[in-house]
Amino acid sequence: MSGGDIAGLIAAGVFALLVLLLAVPILKLGKVFDEVRTAIRSISDGATPLMDEVTATVSTTNRQLKKVDGISSNVSDASANLSALSSLVAATVGSPLIRVAAFSYGVRSALANRKKPAAGRRSR
Repeated sequence: MSGGDIAGLIAAGVFALLVLLLAVPILKLGKVFDEVRTAIRSISDGATPLMDEVTATVSTTNRQLKKVDGISSNVSDASANLSALSSLVAATVGSPLIRVAAFSYGVRSALANRKKPAAGRRSR
């Protein structure tokens, strides 16, 4: 055996050792990929029922919002009717009451001025 053959055997041995040393992390990386695949599969299996529940919840919420929209529309109509009614009451009852109050104030002022002595009054 020559020196080149021995050097070739040493190089082949070092290369085989290098392959074995690199095979261990590659095998561990393969196990990590298997675990990741298993985790993704379990997440996917759990996500499907969750999405179904979310869809059902959203549809139920939409139905309830439609009911609330109807209720708020009715409340808006009722408040508009109450506003119109209060305006009508203010126009029909308020104006005569203001006139009665003004008339009674005028009568009271006239009676109060009539009772005062004439000495303090001046004519213009």
